[in-house]
Amino acid sequence: MRSPVEEQWVRRYHDDDGCDTKLICFAPAGAGASTFRTWARGLPSDVGVLAVRYPGREDRFSDPFPSGLEALADDIADALGELTRHRLVLFGHSMGATVAHEVALRFQERGRPPAALCVSGRRPTHALAGRQMISGTDEEIIAHVVSFDASRAVVFEDPGLREIVLPAVRADYRLVDDFPGGPRPLLDCPVYGYTGDDDSEVTPEQMRRWAELTRGAFRLLALTGGHFYLRGEEAALLADLSDVLADLKSCTKTAS
Repeated sequence: MRSPVEEQWVRRYHDDDGCDTKLICFAPAGAGASTFRTWARGLPSDVGVLAVRYPGREDRFSDPFPSGLEALADDIADALGELTRHRLVLFGHSMGATVAHEVALRFQERGRPPAALCVSGRRPTHALAGRQMISGTDEEIIAHVVSFDASRAVVFEDPGLREIVLPAVRADYRLVDDFPGGPRPLLDCPVYGYTGDDDSEVTPEQMRRWAELTRGAFRLLALTGGHFYLRGEEAALLADLSDVLADLKSCTKTAS
């Protein structure tokens, strides 16, 4: 039976008794679970597609923003602990990659590591020192968002939409800037990296450093596009994730 706390924290785009693997998705700064609303159509039917519902946006609009990124990871790990009975794969983009990594570490500390961690468009945790600080005035934050996602300009130009969207962006940018990063324990699971080949926020070389955070295998796939390559390259990304999930399932059966 699913707990009310778990249901508060995840939106299930596809999940039934036949889903022995569950992909848990973590959205970038300012975004929410709906980022992944189309993904179930591009993944195998035996894969559950769940997205984390961050507080302070979408259908959790009235909930207070997290006090810090590590506190957010604590809350997610606590809420989703029962899901670790299944084969879990965590996918996070941008800020979501950092959150997914922190949650993966918490699951591992509790003896239930995920089957894999998939990270996208984000420097690894131990390489965040010296990054560009992105918090500032509202106009500076908006300018930063639009610099790598021009499609958001129309949202911020509309006063009504801006009032709805900007608080979550501002809060998440503060989470990112306040997060110290630094050394972390090594994961025991493989890590799969994804990036756009023209991403202004992270280079392929920086993405490859995720290999330093696992005892398992690491592989990086660069797709065409900028920071939000995963919109235009969704089909290619999901095709690769489908292969990853199939390989993980095969490995699990062989080990058992």
